[in-house]
Amino acid sequence: MRKTRSALASLLSVVAVVLLADPVAAQTSASAELINGLNGKLLYIAIPITILVEVILIYTVVKFRNNDDPSPTKENRRLEITWTIATAIILLFVGVSSYGVLANDNVTYQPQVEDAAGDPVVVEAEAFQWGWEMSYPEEGNITTGTEIVIPEDRPVHIRVTSRDVIHGFHVPEMALKKDAMPGQVNTIKTVPYEQGTYQGYCTEYCGVSHSQMYFTVEVVSEEEYQQWLDEQKSDE
Repeated sequence: MRKTRSALASLLSVVAVVLLADPVAAQTSASAELINGLNGKLLYIAIPITILVEVILIYTVVKFRNNDDPSPTKENRRLEITWTIATAIILLFVGVSSYGVLANDNVTYQPQVEDAAGDPVVVEAEAFQWGWEMSYPEEGNITTGTEIVIPEDRPVHIRVTSRDVIHGFHVPEMALKKDAMPGQVNTIKTVPYEQGTYQGYCTEYCGVSHSQMYFTVEVVSEEEYQQWLDEQKSDE
């Protein structure tokens, strides 16, 4: 029994340390901030439920391990009503929290809603077998191959489409993901927060050279971005 109590105490101590540890870290984009924030909220719900279930399981195993003549359980309406209400509250919390994230334009962009605030950077990402062609239609249709350069702290709209078959635009560290469909434009909206170079790739198996469909997203300062634009225009 002492070993069981010690194990439970150790488990609870580890969980407490995890919950009390500071989870705040620099977020790479508005999309990542929203999704990681939701994951954190759901974790605070999932951990107590997991602990409760495991405690009940261990208690039951220990208490009745030598019971050779078990009796059937009896109906307990109060208990049933309690866990039904608790489940409803948990599901309501999960639903409201999830909707607040999924309804945000930085996760699920609504093209019918015009957002002119912040002078967004528009990038077109066209996939093909087996590569990418990135372009800036509002900057004289600059094309950059497999490279996207965007400024930090400024809204970015990435219009994703395909030239042939279904591909997938994905930048894991920035929490950006959208299907590239032939004859259809799907728009990603976000705001990059952290300067750096982020790896992107195709997430839909699209043929023999699917694994070669890499691209990069480089987040720079506004000054570096303007300088980069000037260089691209002068090279044309």
